[in-house]
Amino acid sequence: MKPPVVELTFPIAVMRLVLAMLCGLVIGYGRSRKARDAVLPTYMIVTLGAAMSVMFSLYQYQMMSGPWKEVVQRVGVKFDASRMAALTVTGIGFLGAGIIIKTDHKQVRGLTTATGLFATVCLGVAAGLGFYDCLIIAMVMCTMVLNLMGPLESAIKRRLRNITMFVVYSDTDDIGTITQVIEDMNAQIMDIDVVRDPAIEEETDSAVFTLRLSRKNHSHSAMLSSIAELSCVREVQELVF
Repeated sequence: MKPPVVELTFPIAVMRLVLAMLCGLVIGYGRSRKARDAVLPTYMIVTLGAAMSVMFSLYQYQMMSGPWKEVVQRVGVKFDASRMAALTVTGIGFLGAGIIIKTDHKQVRGLTTATGLFATVCLGVAAGLGFYDCLIIAMVMCTMVLNLMGPLESAIKRRLRNITMFVVYSDTDDIGTITQVIEDMNAQIMDIDVVRDPAIEEETDSAVFTLRLSRKNHSHSAMLSSIAELSCVREVQELVF
């Protein structure tokens, strides 16, 4: 099939850069509404830079097979037009690695943001190459996944029998009281990890409880409410990974 655009002219270059920037705008807008680390300008610049890198390769190839053809043949220069796109996709890994962090309570943050940036780079590459069919479909699918799958995943996890809770309590002896409430609700304690959070007052202790709820009573909110009602508990929250 003959490509829709053969020559990289100025109007075509502007159109591809605008399309790349709009893809970053669409995806970045959804992420910025959720107050993520990489907000709207980051996504737009990433897609714009990816499109520029690919168009730079296309421009070199166009010049080396046209006005610079005689010089290229005389010198014997070899050129791979796909190398710049490969380096661009690889380079985004360093940016993504800086976004992914391990926070307190064994939680990992920034993984979805990093993968979103990787997807926007690929969208920018598609825009720079003029692969418009793939660009539009991929942009719609990425937007749907980033904006719709998050709440759906959280809803599914809250219906599972496994639950992980972070509990702040007054004294170490209070663990027995907490475990007694858990056992009264017929839940199985899989693991208890006592942690020390510098942000929490020194006179309190904290722990991460990994539980498996019973089949008859697998309500996450009921378990959290029962633990929160204890006088020795200062704070309780569910950790959703």
